[in-house]
Amino acid sequence: MNFELEEEHQMLKDLVARFVRDELLPLEASAMARESTTGQFALLPEEHQRLDALSKELGLWGLDAPTEMGGADMPVTAMVGVNEEFGKTITPYELPPDSPNLRMLMLSANDDQRERYLAPYARGETVSAMAISEPGAGADPAGMKTRAERDGGGWVINGRKIWITRADRADWSIVLAVTDKAKGARGGISAFIVDRGTPGFNVERRIPMIGGHSTFEVSFDNCRVGGGQLLGKEGAGFAPMQARLSSRRVQMAAWCIGRAQRALDMLCEYAPQRTTFGAPLAERQAIQWWIADAATRIHACRLMTYEAAARIDRGEEARSQVSMIKVYATEMAWEIIDHVMQAFGAMGMTKELPLQQMANETRLMRIYEGPSEVHRWVVARELLGLRR
Repeated sequence: MNFELEEEHQMLKDLVARFVRDELLPLEASAMARESTTGQFALLPEEHQRLDALSKELGLWGLDAPTEMGGADMPVTAMVGVNEEFGKTITPYELPPDSPNLRMLMLSANDDQRERYLAPYARGETVSAMAISEPGAGADPAGMKTRAERDGGGWVINGRKIWITRADRADWSIVLAVTDKAKGARGGISAFIVDRGTPGFNVERRIPMIGGHSTFEVSFDNCRVGGGQLLGKEGAGFAPMQARLSSRRVQMAAWCIGRAQRALDMLCEYAPQRTTFGAPLAERQAIQWWIADAATRIHACRLMTYEAAARIDRGEEARSQVSMIKVYATEMAWEIIDHVMQAFGAMGMTKELPLQQMANETRLMRIYEGPSEVHRWVVARELLGLRR
């Protein structure tokens, strides 16, 4: 087994590391100050535009998009390195397009949809959202109540979705709805592309989250879409959605590795300088063990994540592995960041250091894309032979 990135992919990781160091880290202080006064953790429009222009010039757009659409067709393993580097900064900037939604389109879009949606999305020209969760349904697709019913040559969608990122500014959303109630999650859920401005598609409210982030609740009130908006085959929306979720969970694990590594680096720099009761923190056994355990767990998580990514790249089953890294990475990063905040004392609690924002975002990831308890259930069912 090769435990190192290929040279091309390592060069990409190094390029992203320089972009994060030179362009994103300097913006953290102003973003934290802005969140303290406005409650919104976001870049200014002019900052975002400058970063877009620079990252595009560096060739960082569409890294895992198809080459025929101007992308670099990078494998999931290469994107682990990219996302680890992005995980080292709290500056709210991501390279376009959003990889999981891109991959779902690549799996499901027909020729017309590839031209109308996938191609401009791969070029970073549009913004997307994913509408899966519902009030009361949570991580259980069997509880989905949003319905899509045939009407002539099209479909009419009714229902509500919640916890939707970017719903206020997305050019289009991928919406999962029940098309056969009897089959439910096993052949009765379909995916649709709903354009912004479609009558009956309503952004109902913004939901403030911890860390200055927001999600949205949306409703579908007799929302009529054409037959060409069905993404993939009728009743086959669940499988590509699961592939999309796997991609996101690998991405999140990589972000957590970056977060934890940043926190560990901060502790290793701070501990020799801070003296308490006549000795540097670096000489305290508690701190030494925190450092040793953190380095060990980060290393283990990195190897687990690359192994899961390699399985996906080979087209192999990775359901359990993806659930394992989702749980392990988010909980690992949370505990390491918490220890580092403790070591920094009162300063670790302030909004002058990035630690509190790192903790907030890591805490969110323990819920997003399936809570830890559901992923433990997935792994246990697999091992016990209970998967149905």
